[in-house]
Amino acid sequence: MEKNVSDTSNSKKIISFIIDGIGSGILLCIGCAVYMSVDSKPLGAFLFSLGLFAIITFQLGLYTGKVGYVAVRPPRYIIEVLFTVFGNAIGACIGGTLLNLTRLGAAFSEKSSSIIDAKFSDSPLSVLVLAVFCGILMFTAVEGFARSKSSGNYPASLFLVIIPVMVFILCGFNHCVADMAYFFISRCYRLDDAPFYFLLVIIGNAIGCMLIPMMKKLSLNKL
Repeated sequence: MEKNVSDTSNSKKIISFIIDGIGSGILLCIGCAVYMSVDSKPLGAFLFSLGLFAIITFQLGLYTGKVGYVAVRPPRYIIEVLFTVFGNAIGACIGGTLLNLTRLGAAFSEKSSSIIDAKFSDSPLSVLVLAVFCGILMFTAVEGFARSKSSGNYPASLFLVIIPVMVFILCGFNHCVADMAYFFISRCYRLDDAPFYFLLVIIGNAIGCMLIPMMKKLSLNKL
């Protein structure tokens, strides 16, 4: 009986990780859509940050919001991260497909195709490094928001969500879920390039997100 209860509980957790991940993937599709809808890149980057703010506010699951804590949590936490990124991919697919069913689909597809072409044409080392920098910024946003909110500094928590997102967008850094959204919106299903590209970005984002907590962990162990 205890084993059955445990199995049921684990199944519910896995389903919740996937569902939360799907929600985040759809929200980032909205962020990509608004970024492509305005001519001003700074304004587009600012509005894109609404996606991450909503994800954090509603406590949904985003790969780059979770993977950094792999460095400081038990090994079983990796399972949560893997199901989250799986849900993110499904959400990006759903959001991208739905956007393509609208009157805005053709324009979004054309703009996202140019974004994806540039990313897929990049060198593997460049893809990885740009993903690492994005990971650093995303961990800064998520952890910074949590710390500022816990101390009651709500203006700082908002600032620490918006600015890192704007920086990674304006710099052209690679975010695996946002890039998945652009990929599905673009309708250019280049299956020869996509698996290797997304694998590199997922790895790079993980390295970047874990960099700060790993450094803090090592420095504390030396004290």
